[in-house]
Amino acid sequence: MPRTIRFHLDEHCDPRIARALWNRGIDATTTRAVGLLSAPDESHVAFALAESRVVFTQDADFLRLDAAGIEHAGIAYCHPERHSLGDVVRSLVLIWEVLDPDEMHNRVEYL
Repeated sequence: MPRTIRFHLDEHCDPRIARALWNRGIDATTTRAVGLLSAPDESHVAFALAESRVVFTQDADFLRLDAAGIEHAGIAYCHPERHSLGDVVRSLVLIWEVLDPDEMHNRVEYL
């Protein structure tokens, strides 16, 4: 397992978030880059779990998967339109700085 948080951004995320994370040296994948466009949420969670990546999403359906007890490497959730792009990036950077992958396992962080 990696020693630092790595992210997977679902397809509803603004691509500028990924670029902002990459510019800070944070490992993040995008749905398009890993071939998961239009894939069910369960596929995103399975990919992220296999890759030890925290899913960043603005899709509340991922919270349903957590509530159903589906194992995941972590979910960072932000309600759409609740925070600015800068706020989202700062929150993800904070998660990356403060938490480790073991602490995020099966945990939801609300931004």
